[in-house]
Amino acid sequence: MKILISNDDGYLAPGIAALADALAPIADITIVAPDSNRSGTSNALTLDRPLSVFRAANGYYFVNGTPSDCVHIALTAIMQDKPDLVVSGINQGQNMGDDTLYSGTVAAATEGYLFGVPSIAFSQLDKGWTNLDAAARVAREMVERKFDSLARPFLLNVNIPNLPYEQIKGVRTARLGRRHMAEGAIRAKDPHGRDIFWIGPPGKARDAGEGTDFFIAAQGYVSVTPLQIDLTDTRQMDQLGADLA
Repeated sequence: MKILISNDDGYLAPGIAALADALAPIADITIVAPDSNRSGTSNALTLDRPLSVFRAANGYYFVNGTPSDCVHIALTAIMQDKPDLVVSGINQGQNMGDDTLYSGTVAAATEGYLFGVPSIAFSQLDKGWTNLDAAARVAREMVERKFDSLARPFLLNVNIPNLPYEQIKGVRTARLGRRHMAEGAIRAKDPHGRDIFWIGPPGKARDAGEGTDFFIAAQGYVSVTPLQIDLTDTRQMDQLGADLA
């Protein structure tokens, strides 16, 4: 099996090293990741400047661009053959609910999906890399499942509790929850006294009921959500058509 690995925390992040180490014994892996942390870049592609690709001493490729850039370049310029799977992560912190729209981790997997490659995004619930070995073991087990019954390509979003492997209760499917609106931007001053702004924290969970990724993960289970790209609001189609008639 050939696997392309990427992330949004950068090629030096502990999460991608743990994922690569876990998958190397079962697959021919290629790692192409950003040169630095690119969290929150969503599906952005860099179109206003050329991109450079470098290779680290450990064999990882790194790109001065976004996670989507990395996967795009890997699939169209670096890899000789199309991989069997794209995996992204292991991210430092959860990507659940509305977070999936902003997540660079999910975006890297989405880019693989858009190229027709089955793809999985892996994240830990909490920051800090605690119990990363357990998360990597879960990721390997997920990859080994192969999901042959799913239509190709598929796109899975996986969130793993920061627990020792023995304390993880199992794996459950979940729908995406919803958050309240994000908190306001944080105003500060630069050294010249000019206003600068930091994007504020995400909102608290608004829909975290039974069956959501928030709920499942909070119970100590690995949360797995199948994603799709069609953003069409089909509920509005008929009414919009009538309004436009």
